[in-house]
Amino acid sequence: MNEKLNVLHFPTRYFPAISGAEFYFQRLSEILNEKIDVSIDVFCSNALDFSALKQPEGKRVVPKNKYFNQVNGLKIKRFPIDYNLSIEEQIDLIENTKGYVSLNLSREVLRNIIKNGPNICEVIANYEKNMEKRYDLIHTTYIPYLNVLLSLILGKTWDIPTICTPFFHFTNPRYQNSYYTEILKKFDLVLCCTSLEKQYLINEGIESEKICIVPMGIDLEIYENTQTINFKEQYFGKAKQNLPMLLFCGYKNYEKGALSLLRAIPHLTKKDKNLLFTFIGPSTEAFNIELGKIKKKNKAVNIINLSPSNLSGYYDKKKISAFKECEIYVMPSRSDAFGIAFLEAWAFKKPVIGANIGATPEIVNDGKNGLLVQFDSTRDICNKINYLLENKERAKLMGSSGYEKIKEKNYYWQSISKKIFKIYNSIIETNNSN
Repeated sequence: MNEKLNVLHFPTRYFPAISGAEFYFQRLSEILNEKIDVSIDVFCSNALDFSALKQPEGKRVVPKNKYFNQVNGLKIKRFPIDYNLSIEEQIDLIENTKGYVSLNLSREVLRNIIKNGPNICEVIANYEKNMEKRYDLIHTTYIPYLNVLLSLILGKTWDIPTICTPFFHFTNPRYQNSYYTEILKKFDLVLCCTSLEKQYLINEGIESEKICIVPMGIDLEIYENTQTINFKEQYFGKAKQNLPMLLFCGYKNYEKGALSLLRAIPHLTKKDKNLLFTFIGPSTEAFNIELGKIKKKNKAVNIINLSPSNLSGYYDKKKISAFKECEIYVMPSRSDAFGIAFLEAWAFKKPVIGANIGATPEIVNDGKNGLLVQFDSTRDICNKINYLLENKERAKLMGSSGYEKIKEKNYYWQSISKKIFKIYNSIIETNNSN
C-alpha cells in the first residue's frame, strides 16, 4: 500500500493521564505519526485519573491544559464525560446507532461494559460530525472500558477494521467476566502482550488466528542519556545517599502489590533499619491509610511517596533518577499484561521482583533477571528482598541479564511500532479485498 494510512487511536485516556496502556498508545501514536508517516488522530475521554471515568469528583483534563488539544504535535480530541445519563439511557442510545445492530450483543454485555465508564456516547451519537476524515482503521484499548465498545460501533458504522489491545489482566478476578471476552470476539484483531495472555483468550473462545503478540517497549537511549539528579540525596539527605533503596512505580493499590510491599516494610526494617523506600505513582485511599499506620509506628522509617503531581511526565528526571539509583525494583502485581516498569529497571541493570502470577512469569525469568514471589505474601516479599540485598553479585548479574533481555527480545518502541504498522497494512488489505 503506497497511500498514507489514516488511523484513529481510541484509548480510554491519554497523556497527561498516566498508566502503561496510555503510554503504549502515546509512543505508538507518536512514532507512527513522526517516523513511519501514518496520519494518526486520537479520540479519548477527558478523564485524568481512574475515578473520573465514573465519578464527577475525579480529575479531568480541562481545555486550559496545554495538552488538551495536542500532545507532541498529535491532534487529540477529548470527549467530555456525561455523568448524568443512566445505564439504561446509555443502552437505548447505543442500540439506536447505525453501527450497533450487526454486533449482536445482549443487554447484559452492554450493562457490564457501560458500568465501567467513561460515558462519552457523544462519539457515536454525532459520528458524522466527529468523522473529520476517512479513517482506514481504528485501534483501541483497553478492557473493560466503554470506549472499546464505542470503537467497535464506529468501525461498523464506517465499515473499517477494528483492533483492540485489551491489556487483559486475566488473573485479576475483576476481569474474569465472560462479557468482556464476548466484546473482544467482535474485533478483527486482538493484540496481546504475551503468549500467556493469548492462551487465556484462546481458552475463552477467541480464535487464535485473530490474536497477535506484540510486547511493550522502552526508549532505552532516553534512559541512558537523560541527565539525572541525585535522587537519594535530594529526597533522603546526603547522609543517606549510599543506603540501599527499594523502588515501586505504578498505581498504588492492592492489585499492583503496592500494599503488599508497604506491609513488608516493618519486617524489613526490623532486620535492617538502613533501608530507603520510594513509591512513585497515583495513590489510593487504602495505600495512604496503610502508609499512615507505618509512619505512626515508626517515625524514623525512610519512605518517600511521590504522586504524578510531583512529576512532569514519563521521562521525568526524578523518576528516571529513582530507577537509576535504586538497588531493587519491586512490583509484585497481579494486574499487569506486561509491566513496562520492569524494562525501566533493566535499563539501569537493576534486579526486579514480580509476582508469580498472570503474565509476569513470561517477562521476569525467576532467578535469571529477577525473582518471583507469591502474590500478596509479605513473607515471600521480605525473603526475596533480603536475598538480593545479601547477595549483591547475584543481584548485579540479574540486572545485567534483564538489560540483555531488552536487546535480545528487541523491546524497543521503534521496532514495535514498525511491527504494528505492518499489522495495520495487512488487516486493511484483507478488509479491502473482502
